[in-house]
Amino acid sequence: MARVLLLFGGRSAEHEVSCASAVSVHDALATAGHAVFPVGIDRSGAWHLADPSTRPFRAEGREAALSVPGGLLVVGDDELAIDVAFPVLHGPKGEDGTVQGMFEICDLPYVGCGVLGSALSMDKDLTKKLVAASGIDTSPWTVVTRSDWDLDRDRVLHEVASARPAAVFVKPAAQGSSVGISRVDSEGDLPAAIAQAFRYDDKVVVEDAIDGREIEVAVLDGPMASEPGEVVLVDGWYTYDAKYADDTSRFDAPAELAGSQASAVRALAETIYVTLGLNGLARIDFFLERSSGRFVFNEVNTMPGFTSISGFPKMWMASGMTYPQLCDRLVVAAQERYVARSNLAVR
Repeated sequence: MARVLLLFGGRSAEHEVSCASAVSVHDALATAGHAVFPVGIDRSGAWHLADPSTRPFRAEGREAALSVPGGLLVVGDDELAIDVAFPVLHGPKGEDGTVQGMFEICDLPYVGCGVLGSALSMDKDLTKKLVAASGIDTSPWTVVTRSDWDLDRDRVLHEVASARPAAVFVKPAAQGSSVGISRVDSEGDLPAAIAQAFRYDDKVVVEDAIDGREIEVAVLDGPMASEPGEVVLVDGWYTYDAKYADDTSRFDAPAELAGSQASAVRALAETIYVTLGLNGLARIDFFLERSSGRFVFNEVNTMPGFTSISGFPKMWMASGMTYPQLCDRLVVAAQERYVARSNLAVR
């Protein structure tokens, strides 16, 4: 069995989500027989060897560090060898290729997508451009940069209002968990929504609202897609609170789809997984448009929520895989991928 560095927390708006996910992953890996070292990254960026008996996990405890380029977990005077890292980190500085680059420099196997796939998938604008270029439908969008906004916001607002319909979603280009996102149904609300998104990123995506069911697919290496799942909302849209803080939504797995629909969306998810150069795992989100019956790509998450009741594991459980089996499979896949890459020529 492997010695697993379980990273959680992080310097992002999704810190608390990561702490909750890490508890479930820790317990599943321990059940599968792995030795797990939970290390929390606090909001200042400091690392701490966490107490696994504290639930939810907290990014506090003895100071820890990863030696670069040695890849040893250093806690005080102790140096611990690590076989594989499992970064249960969401959002910037965790899911965007930055931490993945550190693992590459340390020559350390790690769970999840590599540097390029992580970075591309984190940027909603770049992701949509690549997916659209592959011939897959995605909701129309307009990009607003901070430099353009600061230079002439009246011009930017006119261009956005002219290009997009009244109902839009305004999003930071590189965030997750609905952080910084606003639904706008009136042109007068657009300036505040863009300003809110700029709190979290220097690039903002304004995309058409799609009237459709929210369908998600989990994908592992192969690529192999799970049974699709569906976000079912009592009212409104899938806000941060709807995901984590209240009971206004639920996640059904498998989704209630015709057999041909399920096959079609799984095939689309696998195509996107390959198009973006992903590996390890990803959750790929779509809308099933009510008016046309077509699947419209929404976004990719390369480290989705990972509690035992989160969508990604629930879709695999609906596909016949237990939660511990899923976490164990991800660790084994990371080690196998590392071995395969180690055989590449370097000169």
